[in-house]
Amino acid sequence: GSHDSFSFYIDEASPVGPEQPETVQNFVSVFGTVAKKLMRKWLATQTMNFTSQLGAGIRYFDLRISTKPRDPDNELYFAHGLFSAKVKEGLEEINAFLAEHPKEVVFLDFNHFYGMQKYHHEKLVQMLKDTYGNKMCPAIFAHEVSLQYLWEKEHQVLVFYHSPVAVEVAFLWPGQMMPAPWANTTDPEKLIQFLQASITERRKKGSFFISQVVLTPKASTVVKGVASGLRETITERALPAMMEWVRTQKAGESGVNIITADFVELGDFISTVIKLNYALDEGEDDTT
Repeated sequence: GSHDSFSFYIDEASPVGPEQPETVQNFVSVFGTVAKKLMRKWLATQTMNFTSQLGAGIRYFDLRISTKPRDPDNELYFAHGLFSAKVKEGLEEINAFLAEHPKEVVFLDFNHFYGMQKYHHEKLVQMLKDTYGNKMCPAIFAHEVSLQYLWEKEHQVLVFYHSPVAVEVAFLWPGQMMPAPWANTTDPEKLIQFLQASITERRKKGSFFISQVVLTPKASTVVKGVASGLRETITERALPAMMEWVRTQKAGESGVNIITADFVELGDFISTVIKLNYALDEGEDDTT
């Protein structure tokens, strides 16, 4: 999986997202485009677009949706501090891949909503219906979802929706079915301890589970490396330790389930995660 999957594109001409604190809003109002260029270095957690991520092996997408302030069209955008592409374009890009690869399955995790009213949610639900139709798997018990089951039903998309709206729509899986504990640290050692503890506690039976191999910069980190950005200041330096943890994991009921990272092309993250599947006992292959 990829963390902030859509952030390969950040629109520097866009306004600041409504979820950003007042300090950030003020910083941008004073320094304008220069501030946004610096912000981009810390907001972009991916460099590959959806098609490239899919081609490389990514199957879980972390999606955050926002409206733009004073937008007469009420358009929906991906967002992370600044705005990214229109949601409709991203969903269609993923669908084009699925149409060409009928046995592939993706997880779309809509986990943050900013500036959205009821009618915006209705618009997004309709957009999902129009784009994916019967490709979407209705919410059932997680342990019933094997690849064999999905292939038989011709389902290719599981949509997780972290909003009460999920209860009203058959093809939306409730957000609690996709827990993603967050370490919120810049320290690789603390991150690994957190990941290990989460695996030990394990997901509640009946849900999927995300291990976020992601470091989060503090304000002081950003100030020190303001011109370098997230990738150079944090991700690349911590990569060896994080990859060592991934390599030692086991997939399955008491191990890892979905692993997400920033800059998924770095090192051998994707191939290492995929290899974990092959270590499963024979006969379990179609359940991960």
